[in-house]
Amino acid sequence: MPTYKEFPLADTAEGLTEADILNWHVKPGDTVTVNQIVVEIETAKAAVELPIPWAGVVTELHVEPGQTVEVGAPILTIDVDPGGAAAPAPAAAVPAPVEEEEMKPLVGYGSKAVVTQRRARKGAAPAPAPAAVAVAAPPAPAPVAPAAPRGGYVPLAKPPVRKLAKDLGVDLHALTGTADGGVITREDVERAANGTAVVPPVAVAGNGSRERRVPIKGVRKMTAAAMVQSAYTAPHVTEFLTIDVTPMMEFREKLKKSREFAGVKVTPLTFAAKAVCLAAKRTPDINAVWDEAAQEIVYKDYVHLGIAAATPRGLIVPKVRDADSLSLKELAQALTKLTDVAREGKTSPADMANGTITITNVGVFGVDTGTPIINPGESAILCLGAIKDQPWVVDGEIKVRKVLQLSLSFDHRVVDGQQGSEFLADVGALLADPAMAMTY
Repeated sequence: MPTYKEFPLADTAEGLTEADILNWHVKPGDTVTVNQIVVEIETAKAAVELPIPWAGVVTELHVEPGQTVEVGAPILTIDVDPGGAAAPAPAAAVPAPVEEEEMKPLVGYGSKAVVTQRRARKGAAPAPAPAAVAVAAPPAPAPVAPAAPRGGYVPLAKPPVRKLAKDLGVDLHALTGTADGGVITREDVERAANGTAVVPPVAVAGNGSRERRVPIKGVRKMTAAAMVQSAYTAPHVTEFLTIDVTPMMEFREKLKKSREFAGVKVTPLTFAAKAVCLAAKRTPDINAVWDEAAQEIVYKDYVHLGIAAATPRGLIVPKVRDADSLSLKELAQALTKLTDVAREGKTSPADMANGTITITNVGVFGVDTGTPIINPGESAILCLGAIKDQPWVVDGEIKVRKVLQLSLSFDHRVVDGQQGSEFLADVGALLADPAMAMTY
C-alpha cells in the first residue's frame, strides 16, 4: 500500500526561522531519487537548494513559489512505496517510528523527529498538525494548504497578488502572467476582474506618479535587521583619510606584467585587503569584538575578512577565512572567487558567518566615500572610495595624482580614537606606498 512521508523545511543555517520558496524542481507525479534537488529556497542569508532524503513519487506540493514558510513546516508529500500492494486500512492511522538514519544523507538535517503545524490561512478553519513521519494509510494525508491542482501547475504570483486575486474572486490558474518568467502581476488580476485592460496611471505633475511595492523578505529583511541592530547597539565613530595612491597603482601595473601574477586579477581591493590584515596585527583592538552577554572584549588572533558585495538578491558579506595568512596573490585569487560566487547567488550561509572585520568598496560605483555601518559581530569596517585623478602637492609642486578617500567606522566601546586613528593611518600608509609593508 502507499506510504506517505512529508518533507519539512529544514534549518539550513543556525537560527533560521523561515525561508521563501523560490522554485520547485519537481511536480506532483514526478519520481525522485535519494538526495535529488527538489526545491530552491531563499533564507535570510542566501539561496539554498534542498535535496530530499527519500526515493518515491511526489504526490503533493504544499506551498507555492513566493510563499514564506516556517522551519519545520511540511512543504512536500512523497509516496515512498508507490508500487506497494493495497491493504485494508487500519482502524486508526498509527505513526511509524522515525528511524535515525532516515535524514542522515542530508547535510545539516538533524536526526530528531519534528512535528510541526503550518499556519492556517487567514479566515480559514484551523487544520490539524501533520506528523513528519510515515503514515500507513491508503489515502494521502489531508492537505493543510491548497493542493497544486490541474496536474500540479502552480501559478507564479507574489503573496499580495494572490490575496488580491482571492478578494476579487479571480482564478489565478486561468491567467497568463505578463511579467518576466510568466509571473502574474496585480495588473493581470485587475484586468481579469474588470474584463477590460487596465491602463496604468500616467505620471502627471501634481497628480502623483507610479509606485512599486516589494515585500520585505530574504536577504533584504536580514540586512535591514542587522543594520538597525548594529547602528543602535554599537556607538559608531567614523574617521576619514585622503591619500595619494599613485605608487600603488604603478605597482599594480608592474604586477600585471610579472610572470607570477599572470592571469591573476589584482585590484585596489586586493591591496586594501592586504593592508587591513597587516595593520590589524599592529592594532589588535580593531579586530576584537564586544561580548555584551559575557561582559568581555574578545580578541581574535586571526582575520576572517568580510567583503561587502552587492548581488541581485541584495547586500551580503561573505568572508575570506584566515586572510592574514594569505599572500597577495592568494588574496587576489580568493577575492575573485568570492565575488564571482556572490554574483551568482551561490554564497552559502556558512561563508557569511563569523567575520572579524569588513571592507566595503563604494568606489566601484564612482562614490568618493561614505560612513559605513559596522557588520554585527565585528568592531570595524573600512570603506574604499573611488580612485580619481586630482591635483596633489608633491615636493612643493602641484601635480595630477591618483587620489583615494578612506573612511573607517569603529565601535567606540572597543576601539578608542587613538587605536582607530593608528589603524587607519597604517592602512593609508600601506596603500600610499606598498613598499612600507617591508617595515611591518
